[in-house]
Amino acid sequence: MHILCLDLEGVLIPEIWIEFAKLSGISELARTTRDEPDYDKLMRSRLEVLARHRLGLPDIQAVIDAMTPFPGAREFLDALRSRLQIVILSDTFNQFAQPLMRQLGWPTIFCHELETAADGTVRDYRLRMPDHKRAAVKAFKSLNFKTIAAGDSYNDVAMLSEAHAGMFFHPPENIAAQYPQFPVTRNYQELEAAILAAAASGAA
Repeated sequence: MHILCLDLEGVLIPEIWIEFAKLSGISELARTTRDEPDYDKLMRSRLEVLARHRLGLPDIQAVIDAMTPFPGAREFLDALRSRLQIVILSDTFNQFAQPLMRQLGWPTIFCHELETAADGTVRDYRLRMPDHKRAAVKAFKSLNFKTIAAGDSYNDVAMLSEAHAGMFFHPPENIAAQYPQFPVTRNYQELEAAILAAAASGAA
């Protein structure tokens, strides 16, 4: 049996922090895992910026409430559900994901948690576990799943490497160039075809 592990932001939905940066006017918050491979360094910077500008979880959630998945994302998931098990492995947070999961038809998602105060101040973040994308794929393999993974950023590389078949979806050119071993897809049609080809081949 096959299981498809997908990144969330940049694959199915826009980058939440970029959207928040646009609406808040704080360009520092536009940095993502496409720019910074060190996730802890990235999150510590984000928390510092939020504290400096006195912004909290309600401010971010207000932006998320107005967001929608990429055009075709729901249809892409629906087309694959009858053929594969699908799990989203994301470095976002449960407090961010719920409204968007509803719009995507409530797929299973493994992600992290924010620690917040009663007034909505974001105090810290808590990883579900270190390197959780790779660990999840490894666990699925131990359960005798054939694993296929797709993502777009530095923080997806370990997941793609661990999977039986890994591929990029619309990555930045510099990341694609650094990891030429992963095929690159640029739209949902190409990604669906690559996933189904991997599932049909001996590689997965």
